[in-house]
Amino acid sequence: MFRRRESVPFSFVAEADRFRSNVTPPPRERTTVSQLAGRSLVGLTVVAGLIGSLILGLPALSTAQGPSQTQQTEAAHGR
Repeated sequence: MFRRRESVPFSFVAEADRFRSNVTPPPRERTTVSQLAGRSLVGLTVVAGLIGSLILGLPALSTAQGPSQTQQTEAAHGR
């Protein structure tokens, strides 16, 4: 196998870990009023959907006895 003739100095390897670029990234664009309003409307829609599904789903999850249970027990006692 071929070996490299020039060796890499240790200081170069150590500097590679803490290298910082002198090029600054461009500044972030400021959000406009319409973008902010759109994001808030999407957030409110998601929250309203979760609350609505919770309100509509709670009666189905409840274990309280409804009128159908009392009718069945009255029919059983009437015989």
